[in-house]
Amino acid sequence: MIDALKTAPLLAGLSQSQLERVSRHATRVVLGAEQLLFSQGDPAERFYLVLTGRIQLFRLSPGGAEKVIELVSPGQTFAEALMFLNAPRYPVCAGALAPSELLSLDARDFALMLHESVDTCFLMLGSLSQRLRGLIGEIDNLTMHTASSRVARYLLTKVSTESRSVKLDVRKGVLASRLSIQPETFSRVMKELAGRGIIEVQGAQVTIVDRPALGEVAELQDNIELGPPNSESIQMIKG
Repeated sequence: MIDALKTAPLLAGLSQSQLERVSRHATRVVLGAEQLLFSQGDPAERFYLVLTGRIQLFRLSPGGAEKVIELVSPGQTFAEALMFLNAPRYPVCAGALAPSELLSLDARDFALMLHESVDTCFLMLGSLSQRLRGLIGEIDNLTMHTASSRVARYLLTKVSTESRSVKLDVRKGVLASRLSIQPETFSRVMKELAGRGIIEVQGAQVTIVDRPALGEVAELQDNIELGPPNSESIQMIKG
């Protein structure tokens, strides 16, 4: 379990004794596809590290419509910031998009551990600051860019500089909700990009043919390259 904890940037800087403490209060959670982990408004007593699969965080409208807020991949944590609130409740629902395994971590004990170590507090603040920067970037992307730009940016974040291909990792409806566009708009943008020779699409496989042109569609200043640190191939969940 300690090796699993070290995969999360939030936890990798903890000492061996701290990792052992966290592991003593941790439990493994296995979810089937479409299974709910927690609901909006539930008491937030735990936070989570994704080991395998994919988790979506979403809010429900009064009419029952889902708005996807975040897609969480293996090695990422979520709901950790709530430990700093008094009597916190989850502001979103969390559910598995595919069969998933997570570590459930005790938020209260983790907060107590932070009280005992200033260095660990600063590690946590650094991680949360990084997350905040990412959220600000998301707000900018959703409010100041076109649907075509959002789709292009998403594709660029999913492919490394060493690879040209990616397999879409979520259903079209979920991905469209994440990008705040309609599913038919997502399909139209992909078709337009393919028609212009910028990408090629074969089922779930997307190949970037013209990266500079895709960067222009993404409205990246000076065509800055986006991409993950490795070219991990992810399977699409059909639906």
